[in-house]
Amino acid sequence: MTSIPDIHLNDGNVIPQLGFGVWQVPDDEATPAVIEAIKAGYRLIDTAQGYDNEEGVGKAIRDSGIPRDQLFITSKLRNGAHAYDEAVKAFELSARKLGLDYLDMFLIHWPVPEQDKYVDAWRALVELRNQGRIRSIGVSNFLPEYIERIVEATGVLPVVNQVELHPRYQQRDIRTFHAEHKIALECYSPLGSGAVLDDPVIGEIAKKHGRSVSQVILRWELDQGLIVIPKSTHAERIRQNIDVFGFSLDDEDRKRLDALDDPAEGKTGSFPATMNDLF
Repeated sequence: MTSIPDIHLNDGNVIPQLGFGVWQVPDDEATPAVIEAIKAGYRLIDTAQGYDNEEGVGKAIRDSGIPRDQLFITSKLRNGAHAYDEAVKAFELSARKLGLDYLDMFLIHWPVPEQDKYVDAWRALVELRNQGRIRSIGVSNFLPEYIERIVEATGVLPVVNQVELHPRYQQRDIRTFHAEHKIALECYSPLGSGAVLDDPVIGEIAKKHGRSVSQVILRWELDQGLIVIPKSTHAERIRQNIDVFGFSLDDEDRKRLDALDDPAEGKTGSFPATMNDLF
């Protein structure tokens, strides 16, 4: 069984550094994929209300045979439930769909600045944490100014900011802010939604180490202290993506990967300041 390092969060809890994501995985496919992931050694499972697969993930958790306290389950608040009471109800629905008494972590999925209710949503998450229904609370796709606003309103720091991060979009401009506030960065789309898998530089590094391109990318991200949650529905790739602790990148490899950053063109998903869709 692969031994995955833990990251210590600013609230005293710990999270596995490598986890399994289920974005764009249909509900019926989520169950076998998550079971395969748990069997391979993943203990952090990341879903969201907006993924419409919490019931499938919950079934996998129950069918896996792994004790609940050995798993770290994350979900995220949908954009249309940022009002305080709606956020509480939405969390309760997630807990029911997952079949869990508590969640290890719950995040605000997007700030939705046009709606301007994310402070109310954060207050709801703080109260749910105080009640013991969520162990750790965090955000996703939040710019530093949004984080500063929720902290000013509540005095509570998020433990994690989950953001798009991969070799072509490295988020260097926000790293110092998060380090200073001890907010862990968690990478979604750590493989660039597939956009970086054909990069010739990464291909050369992979060939050099006798590893896959995805393994090289994940190793590079883990070396930086980032939390990563790759996704796949293929058993071989699920196992391959966790098998990243048996080799090391050298300084030259890291320099070449660092040089791939393209802040202007590298992003594959939506931008936090303009993503205002409700779901």
